Amino acid sequence: MRVILQRVQHASVMMGGNITGKIKNGILSLVGFEPDDTKEDFEWISKKIIQLRIFNDENGVMNLDIQQTEGDILVVSQFTLHASTKKGNRPSYIKASKPDLAKEQYQSFLNILETNFKPVQKGIFGADMKVELLNDGPVTIIIDSKNKE
Repeated sequence: MRVILQRVQHASVMMGGNITGKIKNGILSLVGFEPDDTKEDFEWISKKIIQLRIFNDENGVMNLDIQQTEGDILVVSQFTLHASTKKGNRPSYIKASKPDLAKEQYQSFLNILETNFKPVQKGIFGADMKVELLNDGPVTIIIDSKNKE
């Protein structure tokens, strides 16, 4: 499982001109799945998102997590996070989960995240969405459950 986290002042996702998810202060989480991702991957990533200290304290130091700031999380599925650009100029998505499996993985991940945090805002799985955000910092972090650095 691969995620890109962006600390945002606000973010929203639209489909067909309608807002399907919207947050103010918080984290925009773009998530992509591989066929061998498991519940353990979802739990590890969920814990990282919730406990990552990427918000400024009173001294301007990134020392607070999302819970301490009472922020929100917007989750958007994005299979292109598993793009391979090794050969040629057209990305290959062979490493990404197929849509039926990815939809199950996405829902499992959301269930775990919401069990450990609170209800999250989300995009519509598999839809053509428009994502708007104001990155705060900017702070952007990439996390891969197969490469725990």
